[in-house]
Amino acid sequence: MNHPDYIHIASGDPSLYNEDLAPVPHERRHWGAFEIFNVWNNDIQSLFGYTLAASLFLSYGLNGWLTFTAIVVSGLIVMWLVNLSGRPSVRYGIPYAVMARSSMGVRGARFPALIRGIVAIFWYGVQTYFASTAVALAIHALFGIEDTGGGFLGLNGVDWIAYIIVAGFQIGLFMMGIAWVGRFLNWAGPFVYVVMIVLALMIWYQAGNGIWSEIGVIFQGGDSEYSTVSGFIAVVGTMVAYFAAVVINFGDFSRFVQTERQMRVGNFWGLPVSMAFFSFIALFITAGAVVLFGERLTDPTAIVERVDSLALTLIAAVTFFAATVGINLVANFVPAAYDIANLSPSLISARTGGIITAAVAFVIGALWVSVISTIGIAGFVDTLGAILAPLYGILIADYYVVKQRRLDVDQMFSADPSGRYYYDGGWNRRAIMAVGIAAVFSIGTVWLPALQALSGFGWLIGAVLGGVLYILFSRRN
Repeated sequence: MNHPDYIHIASGDPSLYNEDLAPVPHERRHWGAFEIFNVWNNDIQSLFGYTLAASLFLSYGLNGWLTFTAIVVSGLIVMWLVNLSGRPSVRYGIPYAVMARSSMGVRGARFPALIRGIVAIFWYGVQTYFASTAVALAIHALFGIEDTGGGFLGLNGVDWIAYIIVAGFQIGLFMMGIAWVGRFLNWAGPFVYVVMIVLALMIWYQAGNGIWSEIGVIFQGGDSEYSTVSGFIAVVGTMVAYFAAVVINFGDFSRFVQTERQMRVGNFWGLPVSMAFFSFIALFITAGAVVLFGERLTDPTAIVERVDSLALTLIAAVTFFAATVGINLVANFVPAAYDIANLSPSLISARTGGIITAAVAFVIGALWVSVISTIGIAGFVDTLGAILAPLYGILIADYYVVKQRRLDVDQMFSADPSGRYYYDGGWNRRAIMAVGIAAVFSIGTVWLPALQALSGFGWLIGAVLGGVLYILFSRRN
Protein backbone atom coordinates (compact mmCIF):
# COMPACT_ATOMS: atom_id res chain seq x y z
CA MET A 1 0.00 0.00 0.00
CA ASN A 2 1.63 3.22 -1.16
CA HIS A 3 -0.81 5.65 0.42
CA PRO A 4 -3.97 5.61 2.51
CA ASP A 5 -7.12 7.44 1.66
CA TYR A 6 -6.68 11.14 2.16
CA ILE A 7 -7.13 12.03 5.80
CA HIS A 8 -9.26 15.10 6.28
CA ILE A 9 -8.26 16.90 9.44
CA ALA A 10 -11.33 16.96 11.63
CA SER A 11 -10.40 19.79 13.97
CA GLY A 12 -6.99 21.25 13.31
CA ASP A 13 -5.92 23.69 16.01
CA PRO A 14 -5.17 27.12 14.46
CA SER A 15 -1.80 27.16 16.23
CA LEU A 16 -0.84 23.94 14.45
CA TYR A 17 -2.72 23.99 11.16
CA ASN A 18 -2.89 25.88 7.90
CA GLU A 19 -3.36 24.81 4.28
CA ASP A 20 0.40 24.69 3.59
CA LEU A 21 0.98 22.18 6.40
CA ALA A 22 -2.12 20.04 5.76
CA PRO A 23 -1.80 16.58 4.14
CA VAL A 24 -1.71 16.73 0.34
CA PRO A 25 -4.67 14.75 -1.06
CA HIS A 26 -3.83 12.06 -3.57
CA GLU A 27 -5.67 13.80 -6.40
CA ARG A 28 -3.44 16.87 -6.00
CA ARG A 29 -0.17 14.99 -6.26
CA HIS A 30 1.23 15.76 -9.69
CA TRP A 31 4.92 14.91 -9.27
CA GLY A 32 6.42 11.68 -10.59
CA ALA A 33 9.83 10.02 -10.90
CA PHE A 34 11.00 12.63 -13.40
CA GLU A 35 10.38 15.52 -10.99
CA ILE A 36 12.21 13.71 -8.17
CA PHE A 37 15.07 12.93 -10.57
CA ASN A 38 15.34 16.62 -11.41
CA VAL A 39 15.37 17.63 -7.75
CA TRP A 40 18.65 15.73 -7.40
CA ASN A 41 19.87 16.71 -10.86
CA ASN A 42 19.70 20.37 -10.01
CA ASP A 43 21.26 19.80 -6.59
CA ILE A 44 24.25 17.94 -8.01
CA GLN A 45 24.62 20.24 -11.00
CA SER A 46 24.46 23.49 -9.09
CA LEU A 47 27.58 25.63 -9.09
CA PHE A 48 28.29 24.72 -5.48
CA GLY A 49 27.75 21.02 -6.26
CA TYR A 50 30.18 21.18 -9.20
CA THR A 51 32.80 23.02 -7.14
CA LEU A 52 32.48 20.50 -4.32
CA ALA A 53 32.75 17.46 -6.64
CA ALA A 54 35.79 18.88 -8.48
CA SER A 55 37.54 19.88 -5.24
CA LEU A 56 37.16 16.37 -3.77
CA PHE A 57 39.32 14.96 -6.56
CA LEU A 58 42.05 17.41 -5.53
CA SER A 59 41.70 17.82 -1.76
CA TYR A 60 42.47 14.44 -0.20
CA GLY A 61 45.32 13.16 -2.36
CA LEU A 62 43.38 10.00 -3.21
CA ASN A 63 43.67 7.90 -6.30
CA GLY A 64 41.05 9.23 -8.69
CA TRP A 65 39.25 5.91 -8.96
CA LEU A 66 38.88 5.80 -5.18
CA THR A 67 37.50 9.34 -5.13
CA PHE A 68 35.07 8.48 -7.92
CA THR A 69 34.01 5.31 -6.08
CA ALA A 70 33.56 7.26 -2.84
CA ILE A 71 31.25 9.73 -4.60
CA VAL A 72 29.14 6.90 -6.08
CA VAL A 73 29.00 5.13 -2.69
CA SER A 74 27.81 8.37 -1.09
CA GLY A 75 25.08 8.56 -3.75
CA LEU A 76 23.88 5.07 -2.85
CA ILE A 77 23.88 5.96 0.85
CA VAL A 78 21.93 9.16 0.29
CA MET A 79 19.44 7.28 -1.90
CA TRP A 80 18.82 4.78 0.91
CA LEU A 81 18.47 7.57 3.46
CA VAL A 82 15.93 9.58 1.47
CA ASN A 83 13.92 6.48 0.63
CA LEU A 84 13.54 6.04 4.39
CA SER A 85 12.69 9.67 5.17
CA GLY A 86 10.45 10.12 2.13
CA ARG A 87 8.26 7.04 2.62
CA PRO A 88 6.04 8.35 5.48
CA SER A 89 5.33 11.57 3.59
CA VAL A 90 4.30 9.62 0.48
CA ARG A 91 1.93 7.63 2.66
CA TYR A 92 0.48 10.48 4.70
CA GLY A 93 1.07 13.54 2.51
CA ILE A 94 2.64 15.62 5.30
CA PRO A 95 5.79 17.81 5.27
CA TYR A 96 8.79 17.37 7.55
CA ALA A 97 7.64 20.14 9.91
CA VAL A 98 4.48 18.12 10.69
CA MET A 99 6.21 14.73 10.61
CA ALA A 100 8.54 15.90 13.38
CA ARG A 101 5.56 16.31 15.73
CA SER A 102 5.37 12.56 16.13
CA SER A 103 8.76 12.43 17.86
CA MET A 104 9.21 15.95 19.23
CA GLY A 105 5.64 16.79 20.26
CA VAL A 106 3.20 19.16 18.60
CA ARG A 107 4.97 22.14 20.18
CA GLY A 108 8.44 20.66 20.42
CA ALA A 109 8.52 20.08 16.66
CA ARG A 110 9.09 23.80 16.31
CA PHE A 111 12.60 23.21 17.66
CA PRO A 112 13.88 20.87 14.90
CA ALA A 113 11.89 22.81 12.30
CA LEU A 114 13.62 26.00 13.44
CA ILE A 115 17.06 24.36 13.27
CA ARG A 116 16.30 22.94 9.81
CA GLY A 117 14.95 26.33 8.77
CA ILE A 118 18.08 28.17 9.95
CA VAL A 119 20.34 25.73 8.07
CA ALA A 120 18.14 26.08 4.98
CA ILE A 121 18.39 29.86 5.18
CA PHE A 122 22.20 29.63 5.36
CA TRP A 123 22.26 27.33 2.34
CA TYR A 124 19.78 29.53 0.51
CA GLY A 125 21.95 32.59 0.96
CA VAL A 126 25.11 30.78 -0.15
CA GLN A 127 23.48 29.22 -3.22
CA THR A 128 22.00 32.60 -4.13
CA TYR A 129 25.52 34.00 -4.21
CA PHE A 130 26.78 31.10 -6.38
CA ALA A 131 23.87 31.55 -8.80
CA SER A 132 24.68 35.26 -9.01
CA THR A 133 28.21 34.48 -10.26
CA ALA A 134 26.64 32.93 -13.36
CA VAL A 135 24.56 36.06 -13.96
CA ALA A 136 27.64 38.23 -13.41
CA LEU A 137 29.49 36.10 -15.97
CA ALA A 138 26.75 36.78 -18.53
CA ILE A 139 26.79 40.54 -17.82
CA HIS A 140 30.57 40.71 -18.26
CA ALA A 141 30.38 38.74 -21.52
CA LEU A 142 27.49 40.71 -23.01
CA PHE A 143 28.71 44.22 -22.20
CA GLY A 144 32.45 43.64 -22.22
CA ILE A 145 32.84 44.85 -18.64
CA GLU A 146 36.12 43.87 -17.04
CA ASP A 147 36.02 42.16 -13.64
CA THR A 148 37.65 44.68 -11.30
CA GLY A 149 37.31 42.55 -8.20
CA GLY A 150 37.10 44.00 -4.70
CA GLY A 151 34.20 46.25 -3.82
CA PHE A 152 31.87 46.20 -0.81
CA LEU A 153 32.10 42.88 1.07
CA GLY A 154 34.25 41.54 -1.76
CA LEU A 155 31.55 42.19 -4.40
CA ASN A 156 31.87 44.86 -7.10
CA GLY A 157 29.02 46.71 -8.82
CA VAL A 158 28.28 43.97 -11.38
CA ASP A 159 28.37 41.34 -8.63
CA TRP A 160 25.80 43.25 -6.59
CA ILE A 161 23.50 43.77 -9.59
CA ALA A 162 23.68 40.04 -10.40
CA TYR A 163 23.05 39.15 -6.76
CA ILE A 164 19.94 41.34 -6.57
CA ILE A 165 18.62 39.91 -9.89
CA VAL A 166 18.93 36.34 -8.61
CA ALA A 167 17.36 37.15 -5.25
CA GLY A 168 14.38 38.84 -6.93
CA PHE A 169 13.90 36.06 -9.50
CA GLN A 170 13.79 33.37 -6.80
CA ILE A 171 11.19 35.20 -4.75
CA GLY A 172 9.03 35.67 -7.84
CA LEU A 173 9.19 32.01 -8.85
CA PHE A 174 8.45 30.83 -5.32
CA MET A 175 5.38 33.07 -5.15
CA MET A 176 4.04 31.40 -8.32
CA GLY A 177 3.71 28.08 -6.46
CA ILE A 178 5.19 24.56 -6.31
CA ALA A 179 3.81 23.64 -9.76
CA TRP A 180 5.88 26.36 -11.41
CA VAL A 181 8.92 25.31 -9.39
CA GLY A 182 8.47 21.77 -10.73
CA ARG A 183 8.23 23.02 -14.32
CA PHE A 184 11.36 25.09 -13.83
CA LEU A 185 13.28 22.05 -12.54
CA ASN A 186 12.10 19.89 -15.44
CA TRP A 187 13.56 22.38 -17.87
CA ALA A 188 16.77 23.20 -16.04
CA GLY A 189 17.87 19.67 -15.12
CA PRO A 190 18.19 18.11 -18.59
CA PHE A 191 19.52 21.33 -20.13
CA VAL A 192 22.44 21.42 -17.70
CA TYR A 193 23.47 17.94 -18.84
CA VAL A 194 23.57 19.10 -22.44
CA VAL A 195 25.60 22.20 -21.68
CA MET A 196 28.10 20.35 -19.49
CA ILE A 197 28.67 17.75 -22.22
CA VAL A 198 29.15 20.52 -24.81
CA LEU A 199 31.59 22.30 -22.48
CA ALA A 200 33.52 19.07 -21.91
CA LEU A 201 33.76 18.46 -25.66
CA MET A 202 34.96 22.02 -26.32
CA ILE A 203 37.55 21.72 -23.55
CA TRP A 204 38.69 18.42 -25.04
CA TYR A 205 38.87 19.95 -28.54
CA GLN A 206 41.01 22.85 -27.33
CA ALA A 207 43.18 20.83 -24.92
CA GLY A 208 43.77 17.92 -27.31
CA ASN A 209 44.94 14.53 -26.11
CA GLY A 210 46.95 16.18 -23.32
CA ILE A 211 43.75 16.10 -21.30
CA TRP A 212 44.07 12.35 -20.81
CA SER A 213 47.54 12.60 -19.30
CA GLU A 214 46.32 15.23 -16.84
CA ILE A 215 43.37 13.02 -15.90
CA GLY A 216 45.95 10.30 -15.31
CA VAL A 217 47.90 12.61 -12.99
CA ILE A 218 44.75 13.40 -11.00
CA PHE A 219 43.84 9.72 -10.85
CA GLN A 220 47.28 8.89 -9.45
CA GLY A 221 46.56 11.02 -6.41
CA GLY A 222 49.22 12.85 -4.45
CA ASP A 223 50.69 13.60 -1.07
CA SER A 224 48.17 14.05 1.71
CA GLU A 225 47.86 14.06 5.48
CA TYR A 226 45.05 11.53 5.00
CA SER A 227 45.53 7.79 4.68
CA THR A 228 43.73 6.01 1.85
CA VAL A 229 41.02 4.74 4.17
CA SER A 230 40.51 8.02 6.05
CA GLY A 231 40.54 10.00 2.78
CA PHE A 232 37.91 7.70 1.28
CA ILE A 233 35.74 8.05 4.38
CA ALA A 234 36.21 11.82 4.38
CA VAL A 235 34.98 12.08 0.77
CA VAL A 236 31.95 9.90 1.49
CA GLY A 237 31.22 11.79 4.70
CA THR A 238 31.48 15.22 3.05
CA MET A 239 29.19 14.22 0.17
CA VAL A 240 26.59 12.75 2.53
CA ALA A 241 26.80 15.89 4.67
CA TYR A 242 26.27 18.01 1.55
CA PHE A 243 22.85 16.39 1.08
CA ALA A 244 22.01 16.41 4.81
CA ALA A 245 19.61 19.32 4.56
CA VAL A 246 17.54 17.64 1.84
CA VAL A 247 17.80 14.17 3.44
CA ILE A 248 15.99 15.22 6.57
CA ASN A 249 13.14 17.08 4.89
CA PHE A 250 12.82 15.04 1.71
CA GLY A 251 9.21 14.47 2.73
CA ASP A 252 8.54 18.08 1.68
CA PHE A 253 8.93 16.81 -1.91
CA SER A 254 7.91 13.15 -1.72
CA ARG A 255 4.48 14.24 -0.44
CA PHE A 256 3.75 15.41 -4.00
CA VAL A 257 4.32 12.00 -5.67
CA GLN A 258 1.60 9.38 -5.94
CA THR A 259 3.55 6.18 -5.21
CA GLU A 260 6.66 5.02 -3.40
CA ARG A 261 7.89 3.43 -6.62
CA GLN A 262 7.94 6.82 -8.36
CA MET A 263 9.99 8.17 -5.47
CA ARG A 264 12.48 5.27 -5.49
CA VAL A 265 12.97 5.38 -9.29
CA GLY A 266 13.56 9.14 -9.21
CA ASN A 267 16.01 8.76 -6.33
CA PHE A 268 17.99 6.02 -8.11
CA TRP A 269 18.49 7.91 -11.37
CA GLY A 270 18.92 11.24 -9.64
CA LEU A 271 21.47 10.20 -7.02
CA PRO A 272 24.02 7.40 -7.71
CA VAL A 273 23.61 7.46 -11.50
CA SER A 274 23.56 11.24 -11.89
CA MET A 275 26.36 11.72 -9.35
CA ALA A 276 28.62 9.24 -11.18
CA PHE A 277 28.09 10.91 -14.55
CA PHE A 278 28.37 14.48 -13.33
CA SER A 279 31.46 13.80 -11.21
CA PHE A 280 33.28 12.40 -14.22
CA ILE A 281 32.29 15.43 -16.30
CA ALA A 282 33.58 17.71 -13.51
CA LEU A 283 36.86 15.79 -13.42
CA PHE A 284 37.19 15.88 -17.21
CA ILE A 285 36.63 19.63 -17.40
CA THR A 286 38.98 20.30 -14.46
CA ALA A 287 41.75 18.29 -16.16
CA GLY A 288 41.19 20.16 -19.41
CA ALA A 289 41.45 23.47 -17.58
CA VAL A 290 44.90 22.45 -16.31
CA VAL A 291 46.08 21.76 -19.86
CA LEU A 292 44.62 24.99 -21.27
CA PHE A 293 45.18 27.45 -18.44
CA GLY A 294 47.81 25.84 -16.24
CA GLU A 295 45.53 25.89 -13.19
CA ARG A 296 43.29 23.39 -11.44
CA LEU A 297 40.11 25.44 -11.56
CA THR A 298 37.14 24.05 -9.64
CA ASP A 299 34.74 26.94 -10.33
CA PRO A 300 32.94 26.25 -13.64
CA THR A 301 32.20 29.95 -14.20
CA ALA A 302 35.95 30.68 -14.13
CA ILE A 303 36.52 27.93 -16.72
CA VAL A 304 33.70 29.06 -19.01
CA GLU A 305 34.94 32.64 -18.77
CA ARG A 306 38.30 31.59 -20.21
CA VAL A 307 36.83 29.57 -23.08
CA ASP A 308 36.79 31.88 -26.09
CA SER A 309 33.14 31.48 -27.05
CA LEU A 310 30.52 34.14 -26.34
CA ALA A 311 27.65 31.80 -27.25
CA LEU A 312 28.84 29.05 -24.92
CA THR A 313 29.51 31.57 -22.16
CA LEU A 314 25.96 32.90 -22.30
CA ILE A 315 24.34 29.47 -22.57
CA ALA A 316 26.46 28.11 -19.73
CA ALA A 317 25.71 31.17 -17.58
CA VAL A 318 21.95 30.76 -18.07
CA THR A 319 22.20 27.03 -17.40
CA PHE A 320 24.29 27.29 -14.24
CA PHE A 321 21.95 29.99 -13.01
CA ALA A 322 18.89 27.82 -13.66
CA ALA A 323 20.32 24.70 -12.02
CA THR A 324 21.48 26.56 -8.92
CA VAL A 325 18.23 28.49 -8.56
CA GLY A 326 16.22 25.30 -9.05
CA ILE A 327 17.82 23.39 -6.21
CA ASN A 328 17.90 26.50 -4.06
CA LEU A 329 14.14 26.74 -4.28
CA VAL A 330 13.32 23.10 -3.54
CA ALA A 331 16.12 22.30 -1.07
CA ASN A 332 16.28 25.56 0.82
CA PHE A 333 13.52 28.07 0.05
CA VAL A 334 10.50 25.75 0.24
CA PRO A 335 11.64 23.85 3.39
CA ALA A 336 12.58 27.06 5.21
CA ALA A 337 9.21 28.60 4.31
CA TYR A 338 7.37 25.54 5.69
CA ASP A 339 9.54 25.44 8.80
CA ILE A 340 9.00 29.13 9.58
CA ALA A 341 5.26 28.76 8.94
CA ASN A 342 5.23 25.89 11.44
CA LEU A 343 6.35 28.27 14.19
CA SER A 344 2.97 30.01 14.10
CA PRO A 345 0.64 28.58 11.42
CA SER A 346 -2.23 30.92 12.30
CA LEU A 347 -0.05 33.99 11.65
CA ILE A 348 2.58 32.86 9.16
CA SER A 349 1.76 31.29 5.79
CA ALA A 350 4.34 29.56 3.64
CA ARG A 351 4.54 32.70 1.48
CA THR A 352 5.25 34.88 4.50
CA GLY A 353 7.82 32.35 5.65
CA GLY A 354 9.40 32.59 2.20
CA ILE A 355 9.71 36.38 2.44
CA ILE A 356 11.37 36.08 5.87
CA THR A 357 13.71 33.43 4.45
CA ALA A 358 14.68 35.60 1.50
CA ALA A 359 15.35 38.66 3.66
CA VAL A 360 17.67 36.89 6.12
CA ALA A 361 19.38 34.82 3.42
CA PHE A 362 20.13 37.96 1.40
CA VAL A 363 22.43 39.15 4.17
CA ILE A 364 24.06 35.71 4.60
CA GLY A 365 24.78 35.28 0.89
CA ALA A 366 26.32 38.74 0.71
CA LEU A 367 28.80 37.65 3.39
CA TRP A 368 30.00 34.52 1.54
CA VAL A 369 33.10 36.03 -0.08
CA SER A 370 34.29 38.12 2.85
CA VAL A 371 33.39 35.89 5.80
CA ILE A 372 31.81 32.45 5.32
CA SER A 373 34.11 31.14 2.56
CA THR A 374 37.09 31.51 4.90
CA ILE A 375 35.80 28.46 6.79
CA GLY A 376 36.39 26.33 3.69
CA ILE A 377 33.82 24.41 1.65
CA ALA A 378 34.36 21.05 3.39
CA GLY A 379 34.21 22.59 6.89
CA PHE A 380 31.09 24.57 6.02
CA VAL A 381 29.29 21.54 4.58
CA ASP A 382 30.35 19.17 7.37
CA THR A 383 29.27 21.58 10.13
CA LEU A 384 25.78 22.07 8.74
CA GLY A 385 25.46 18.33 8.22
CA ALA A 386 26.52 17.60 11.79
CA ILE A 387 23.85 19.93 13.16
CA LEU A 388 21.08 18.16 11.23
CA ALA A 389 22.27 14.56 11.66
CA PRO A 390 20.61 13.82 15.05
CA LEU A 391 17.28 15.14 13.78
CA TYR A 392 17.35 12.65 10.92
CA GLY A 393 18.22 9.75 13.24
CA ILE A 394 15.34 10.58 15.56
CA LEU A 395 12.88 10.99 12.68
CA ILE A 396 13.72 7.52 11.34
CA ALA A 397 13.89 5.82 14.75
CA ASP A 398 10.52 7.26 15.74
CA TYR A 399 8.66 6.22 12.60
CA TYR A 400 10.18 2.78 11.98
CA VAL A 401 10.99 1.55 15.50
CA VAL A 402 8.98 3.43 18.13
CA LYS A 403 5.75 4.10 16.17
CA GLN A 404 6.03 0.97 13.98
CA ARG A 405 5.07 2.91 10.81
CA ARG A 406 1.70 3.96 12.20
CA LEU A 407 0.83 7.61 12.66
CA ASP A 408 -2.36 9.36 13.69
CA VAL A 409 -2.26 12.37 11.38
CA ASP A 410 -5.33 14.00 12.92
CA GLN A 411 -3.56 14.02 16.30
CA MET A 412 -0.60 15.86 14.76
CA PHE A 413 -2.82 18.91 14.41
CA SER A 414 -4.40 18.64 17.87
CA ALA A 415 -3.45 20.79 20.88
CA ASP A 416 -5.50 18.64 23.26
CA PRO A 417 -3.32 17.89 26.36
CA SER A 418 -4.53 14.29 26.20
CA GLY A 419 -3.48 14.02 22.56
CA ARG A 420 -1.14 11.28 21.37
CA TYR A 421 1.68 13.68 20.43
CA TYR A 422 1.20 16.30 23.13
CA TYR A 423 3.64 14.61 25.56
CA ASP A 424 4.71 17.08 28.31
CA GLY A 425 3.16 20.46 27.52
CA GLY A 426 3.47 19.73 23.81
CA TRP A 427 7.17 18.82 24.11
CA ASN A 428 8.85 15.41 24.08
CA ARG A 429 11.74 16.32 26.36
CA ARG A 430 13.42 12.95 25.83
CA ALA A 431 13.71 13.62 22.11
CA ILE A 432 15.13 17.10 22.74
CA MET A 433 17.71 15.62 25.12
CA ALA A 434 18.71 13.01 22.52
CA VAL A 435 19.23 15.76 19.92
CA GLY A 436 21.41 17.82 22.27
CA ILE A 437 23.70 14.96 23.29
CA ALA A 438 24.13 13.60 19.76
CA ALA A 439 24.75 17.06 18.24
CA VAL A 440 27.62 17.75 20.65
CA PHE A 441 29.42 14.63 19.43
CA SER A 442 28.72 15.11 15.71
CA ILE A 443 29.79 18.78 15.70
CA GLY A 444 32.83 17.84 17.80
CA THR A 445 34.07 15.51 15.04
CA VAL A 446 34.31 18.52 12.73
CA TRP A 447 36.02 21.03 15.03
CA LEU A 448 37.75 19.24 17.90
CA PRO A 449 41.34 18.15 17.09
CA ALA A 450 41.00 15.12 19.38
CA LEU A 451 38.12 13.83 17.25
CA GLN A 452 39.55 14.64 13.80
CA ALA A 453 40.03 10.94 13.08
CA LEU A 454 36.24 10.62 13.14
CA SER A 455 35.57 13.63 10.90
CA GLY A 456 34.35 11.53 8.00
CA PHE A 457 31.91 9.79 10.29
CA GLY A 458 30.46 13.03 11.73
CA TRP A 459 27.08 12.83 10.07
CA LEU A 460 26.73 9.08 10.65
CA ILE A 461 27.71 9.41 14.32
CA GLY A 462 25.15 12.15 14.87
CA ALA A 463 22.34 10.29 13.10
CA VAL A 464 22.96 6.89 14.71
CA LEU A 465 23.58 8.30 18.18
CA GLY A 466 20.49 10.49 17.99
CA GLY A 467 18.31 7.56 16.88
CA VAL A 468 19.72 5.10 19.46
CA LEU A 469 19.40 7.56 22.35
CA TYR A 470 15.84 8.38 21.32
CA ILE A 471 14.87 4.68 21.28
CA LEU A 472 16.50 4.11 24.69
CA PHE A 473 14.88 7.19 26.25
CA SER A 474 11.49 6.28 24.73
CA ARG A 475 11.56 2.84 26.35
CA ARG A 476 12.21 4.23 29.83
CA ASN A 477 9.28 4.14 32.17
